[in-house]
Amino acid sequence: MTDFPGPRPPGSRVADFDYILPPGRIARYPTDRRDESRVLLVDRGAGATRHLRFGDLPTLFQPNDLLVLNESRVLPVRLLGKKPSGAPAEIFLLRASEPLSDLRATGETEGISGRDRLDGKVWEALVRPGSKLKPGRRVEISPELEVEILDSAPGGGRVVRLVTDLSWEEALDRFGHMPLPPYLGREDEPLDRERYQTVYARVPGSVAAPTAGLHFTDALLDGLALRGVRVAKLTLHVGVGTFRPVDVEDPANHTMHAETFTISPETAEAVNAVRNLGGQVWAVGTTVVRTLESAALDDGRIRPGSGETRLFIRPPYRFKVVDRLVTNFHLPRSTLLMLVAAFGGYDRTMAAYATAVTENYRFYSYGDAMVIV
Repeated sequence: MTDFPGPRPPGSRVADFDYILPPGRIARYPTDRRDESRVLLVDRGAGATRHLRFGDLPTLFQPNDLLVLNESRVLPVRLLGKKPSGAPAEIFLLRASEPLSDLRATGETEGISGRDRLDGKVWEALVRPGSKLKPGRRVEISPELEVEILDSAPGGGRVVRLVTDLSWEEALDRFGHMPLPPYLGREDEPLDRERYQTVYARVPGSVAAPTAGLHFTDALLDGLALRGVRVAKLTLHVGVGTFRPVDVEDPANHTMHAETFTISPETAEAVNAVRNLGGQVWAVGTTVVRTLESAALDDGRIRPGSGETRLFIRPPYRFKVVDRLVTNFHLPRSTLLMLVAAFGGYDRTMAAYATAVTENYRFYSYGDAMVIV
């Protein structure tokens, strides 16, 4: 726990990141066009805010600036089926499992072949109802796909196997549902296959979208290139922990969920070159911020490579790499809001959120954007 000799400074408690959102302000569906979302521009230098449309974003860039995108692709990992009794069941796939020899061996898992692992058929998952889906049980998703519960996993999860003649990619594509955030209050629909995905998503692995990127179109990215703005891409696979609330009062006591990332040598070179030239590094979303800052050296350069990050960015934090931030509006008391407050300043960020509420901005995954310069 952090010790404060006097009154605790603003932003040092989880309760400091609470705000009231009126009913009906959560964007349950996306706008008709990606780039017609509104943008609340927060100018830290001028201490002012402006209201823009996302299509205006290129006017904020200078030649030699660098835009960094997360090209992780959301998988349709919600599998809805039935137990043998006919009762409904849900399997939420989290990630392809490590070799089962690394997990607790049981009679149910000892017979699983290396081929199943190599074929992507073994996953760590959340299941519902958890009390009923014990090792050895099966859930029928369709006549072509069953899910077998193999073992328990940390945090109340399960190790499961996809029982199908299809590849895991085809099985999920045909029978999986997009993992929409619970606060949308609806089941996924055909439109979500496209819209809960960035136009540049390429590397499958996320169970939630890096939502700041949902506003970009191919035409907007082309317009940035015409202005001399460089674009670099990295990958951070968003985990289910992004939805979990911070349930302690002191953020220092919160255990951050781990997420895997990859930075290519080309992206590291692009970031380091722009910093040497005096350009600005624009991060699209909190996932890009966490990735770049996790790979940062003290001088602001970054290293290429792959790894796992548990970096929890909250006030106060000294940013080494990121100069500009494109983000959405986040849940109260969330680690994402704390990261934004660390970048924009606590008082300035919470004032911007109050402005967004007053000005009827749309909130959360399918909502409007905030840009901090």
